[in-house]
Formats: sequence, structure tokens, C-alpha cells
Amino acid sequence: MQTVEVYTARDLRNRSGELLKHATDGNISIITKHGKPSILAIPFDAHLLQHGIHRVIALHMVQSRQLTLAQAAKLADMNLSSFIELLGASGIDAVDYPPEELERELENALAACDHS
Repeated sequence: MQTVEVYTARDLRNRSGELLKHATDGNISIITKHGKPSILAIPFDAHLLQHGIHRVIALHMVQSRQLTLAQAAKLADMNLSSFIELLGASGIDAVDYPPEELERELENALAACDHS
């Protein structure tokens, strides 16, 4: 999944094939009318059938880094631990640090433990 794409009502008429392709690729889109969101286009797939709309949107928003884990868990109406399990079951990494940043975070965590 990628970031949410925004299409206008005119795009819906003129670029419907692109919007369908975007959905087929597993992406969420927003269609606006007069600059305001009007329609939310969500791929109709196994994730939607299995988990429901709130959880699918939460999964998408975490994967595209538009929500934090805590925010997405709230959207999914789940506790954080259960949401992290859902991420794993969906093949989505709960933590996606570059190796050097992860190493720095681990060093900071160890240093904090040593001072307590």
C-alpha cells in the first residue's frame, strides 16, 4: 500500500481507469468535489472482508506512515498489543527503522536502563 491519492470529481470522469488501477493495486483514494472530500475509495479485497473498514484503513495508514501505531490502534478500535498482532498477521512491520536509527534507539534505551 502507498499513500492516499486524491482525485477530483472531474478526474473521476476523465481518469476512472487510473482510479480503478490504483484500487486494484491495493491503494485508498479520496475523491473531492469543490475541493472537499466526498468519496472514500477503498479496495474491495480479502483484508476488507476479513477485518472491516476501520481496521483496513488503520493498517493502510500505518503502512503509509500517516498514523502512529497508537493512533491507528485507536482508529481500529483495538488495544495497541492486539493491533500490533494484526499488523504482523497482515505482513506489515510494526517498526520500520533504518538500521542506523534502530541502533541509535537501542543505545538510548540501554543508556536509560543503566541510569535507572
